[in-house]
Formats: sequence, C-alpha cells, structure tokens
Amino acid sequence: TAKYSKNGAERFSKSFGDDRTSTNFLYDGWVYIPAGTGSIANIEMDLNQTMTNGDTVIFGFQCDGYKGKWDYSKNKGTAAKPVGEWVSTSVACNPSSWTRSKWHHVQISYSRTSGGNVTFKSVAFDGTTHTLNITAFCARKMGWGSSIVTNFQLDGRSSGTATAYLDKLVVSRW
Repeated sequence: TAKYSKNGAERFSKSFGDDRTSTNFLYDGWVYIPAGTGSIANIEMDLNQTMTNGDTVIFGFQCDGYKGKWDYSKNKGTAAKPVGEWVSTSVACNPSSWTRSKWHHVQISYSRTSGGNVTFKSVAFDGTTHTLNITAFCARKMGWGSSIVTNFQLDGRSSGTATAYLDKLVVSRW
C-alpha cells in the first residue's frame, strides 16, 4: 500500500543477484489492484544492473496514466552526467483502466549492450504482446556495487492511498 500526497509515490526494491554479464532479461510478474483502490497515476516496473565497467543500467518501464501509454526511461545525458527522461511508446496503457480485483500478467523483454544501450523489445499485458524494438542509452555512473535490483513503484494522483500487489515475479536473464 502506498500512501502519498501531492502526487507522491512509493517504491519497493529488492536486490536479488550479482550478475554483471547477462545482457538479456525478461521481467515477468502478476499485478493485482483491489477494488476501491484510489487513483494510481503510474505503475513502474524497473530493473537495475551493474555492468562489468561499473556503470549501472536502468531498465525503466511504466504504465503511464497521465499519457495513457507504456513509457521507457532513457538517459539523454552521459553516464557521468545523467539526465533521466520518460519517453512514451505507441502502446496504450493506463492503470485506471486495469480491471480491479483481478490479477494482470505483465511481461517486459529487453536487452543491453556493453555500452549501456538498452533495447526495449516488447511488453505483454494479459496475453497480448506488443513489439517495441526501441533502443535508448540507459547507463549511469552511480558507484553501486555488483547487483541486480528490481523495483516496483506506485505513483498516486493528488493525495491518498493506493494498493497494488506484485506476485510471482520472475526475472529471467541470460
């Protein structure tokens, strides 16, 4: 449950591995929003990986209720001086339209290069897959140790409380 004010957010993170060499990933999880949940602006599902050169790649991806699209993150600066930006895809998504009291299956497929370029390959929602094949620079010099971290974040509209559950999350990597 996320409690927020002034369009605030709540992020939940879990470090689960030490793998600097995998370059392909599948984020596969189930999201449940109970009936009566307040207005959720965005549902963000990210993965972060420290690469062999020490830079961290941010595989940012969200269902954006403001724009009504799936968004990906990119670094429009440099690794040393990152400037994060959300960019909309052409694929529709709005958390307000997700059926309440139902589990929704979300799968996000991406790969990266050793230079920190990420190709967001596809997103699947409840069995419907949309091919993206969008490449963006996503590396940052953050000084993090070796790790892979998954994040799940709820952004609220206005002020209130929102509840969503992420279950059976599997991150495949190779």
